[in-house]
Amino acid sequence: MNAYTFVQHLHSGFRYIILVLFIYTILMAFIGWLSGRPYTNRNRISNLVAMISAHTQLLIGIVLYFLSPLVAFNSTTMKDPVTRYFTVEHWVMMLIALVLITIGHSKSKKLVLPEAKHKTIALFYTIALLIIIGTLAAGKISILK
Repeated sequence: MNAYTFVQHLHSGFRYIILVLFIYTILMAFIGWLSGRPYTNRNRISNLVAMISAHTQLLIGIVLYFLSPLVAFNSTTMKDPVTRYFTVEHWVMMLIALVLITIGHSKSKKLVLPEAKHKTIALFYTIALLIIIGTLAAGKISILK
């Protein structure tokens, strides 16, 4: 197994951990927001761990980006859907999602009311997760073409 294969498997496998963390965190936020539950230390830790995991995935992705044979910078990059996806689209959309996650976490820390904290996490993390899922689905479609 070479470095590229190792990092690719790490990046691919870690996404499932992140998916579980985000679904849990989003469900906890929606439940807290809609039922008026207090914002607990468990909520704070869940939000933080989800955000840190997403940042860790970004770091793994950066390493993969420079090792990947699917990333290319030449005159055909934008013409080939697979190369364009891995060279441009995937990382840009994931970075947007990560920025939303970070903003949501930061905003929630500054809020005082538990309902507002839950709502902020629920909205920002859900939008980010939808971007992530949409981007991955678009990648699957471009690869299958």
